[in-house]
Amino acid sequence: MGNIYGENLKLSIFGHSHSESVGMTLEGIPAGLPVNMEQLLAFLKRRAPGQNAWSTPRKEADLPEFTAGLHNGFTDGKTITAVIYNRNTRSGDYGNVLSCPRPGHADFTSYIKYGEIFPGGGPFSGRLTAPMCIAGGMCKQWLEAMGIRIGAHIQKIGTVEDEQFDAMKPQLEDVGSAFPTLSVTAGSEMQAQVAAARAKLDSLGGTIECAITGLPAGIGEPMFGGMENRIAQIVYGIPAVKGLIFGDIQATGSENNDAFTMENGVVQTLTNHCGGILGGITNGMPVLFRVAIKPTPSIGKPQQTVNLQTGEVTVIQVQGRHDPCIVPRAVPVVEAAAAIALYDMILKQADER
Repeated sequence: MGNIYGENLKLSIFGHSHSESVGMTLEGIPAGLPVNMEQLLAFLKRRAPGQNAWSTPRKEADLPEFTAGLHNGFTDGKTITAVIYNRNTRSGDYGNVLSCPRPGHADFTSYIKYGEIFPGGGPFSGRLTAPMCIAGGMCKQWLEAMGIRIGAHIQKIGTVEDEQFDAMKPQLEDVGSAFPTLSVTAGSEMQAQVAAARAKLDSLGGTIECAITGLPAGIGEPMFGGMENRIAQIVYGIPAVKGLIFGDIQATGSENNDAFTMENGVVQTLTNHCGGILGGITNGMPVLFRVAIKPTPSIGKPQQTVNLQTGEVTVIQVQGRHDPCIVPRAVPVVEAAAAIALYDMILKQADER
């Protein structure tokens, strides 16, 4: 399965939604890098389930157990291994769908390729974003030590839109901590729409905007090694992601082109429609991209499907515990994915020097 990412670091994610554990290994990390465990646990808590009205009631502490790669709070240069034990699985909730693929899920394609439908989505589950956040949370810390910061917020849920980051100077600290929006009013309206969808046994999708500041110019390569490519590859590994847009597109070339200027002896642009990347290479301006997240496919409404054992059309109602909207918990996952991609590229830059 395609559970490995990276060229200069190697991230491997293992486990299933309802297996005994999920976890990750991370290779290629230099020795001597500090890991602030308190900061990492706070980051993981932002993604953890069962904390509020807009997430699944499944409760998991998501406390990682590091079995290798760290010594006295520092990396030791060997493979880092961390495990999160699944404590609150209920595979019985999926008994009625193991032969009847749930619409919107990977059940049917899983059955075609692997011959079975996995309880809780198995390797296709958002549960596997927990180990991704372990790796990404550490990469975020190492990037911040270099002056590179990553932050994201909910840009849209349902019909409600948040404010957008300032493309020239994104204020990452303005994102709310309880509900990750820039506008408190927009956040409240989003929560109301999520509650209404849940009451109707339905779900909502939306978009997330991510910004990266402090990146120097010159990171990335043309064509297949571009910064957009490397970020997109791992972001598309997040279940429910259906699209990415870097920067923004204006109607005409004269509007869309970012004119150059000099500021304190450094070449910069007057605008940032390109989202900080030209030809796959960072230009020194903030990197901005938006991620489209589809509505949670697990909904309580009756839905038509096919019984793969009998070949008959039937109707199912999905049981179990699910997020009425994935978007809020996906915000730190997008940050984690971006951090892993960036740190991988920075390791390459260091090797080339």
